[in-house]
Amino acid sequence: MTEVKFYENIADELLKFAVIISKAQNKYVFCKHKNRDTWEIPGGHRESGENIMDTAKRELYEETGALEFDLRPVCVYSVASPDNLNGHETFGMLFFADISRFEAELHSEIEKIALTDELPRNWTYPDIQPHLMNEAKKRGYL
Repeated sequence: MTEVKFYENIADELLKFAVIISKAQNKYVFCKHKNRDTWEIPGGHRESGENIMDTAKRELYEETGALEFDLRPVCVYSVASPDNLNGHETFGMLFFADISRFEAELHSEIEKIALTDELPRNWTYPDIQPHLMNEAKKRGYL
């Protein structure tokens, strides 16, 4: 069973991911990878030596084409799953972005984005991403 936990902070070097819950025109922004039939919250891996805020900015641009946005950290999250890293807890930073302008075309592995009032029914990570959305809502971001 996948377990998702939330923290206020953690040692910076433990943060491996940035996930960015996003809205534009007061609608949720989700992305669809070219090789999948599912939807996900923008985000990805932190590169070596990269500041976690810079990871969030880079991933938000790469996965949505966002050019102008207000980006704020929400909290630290962790995921532990028996089928991933032998159940060891991995950490990421959850962000919220309000996007005001997008690039005309996407230039990454993302096929398309969707602006919607509804949450996806077919999540890429159904055991993780709904928990992230709920936590952001509890904290007043949604």
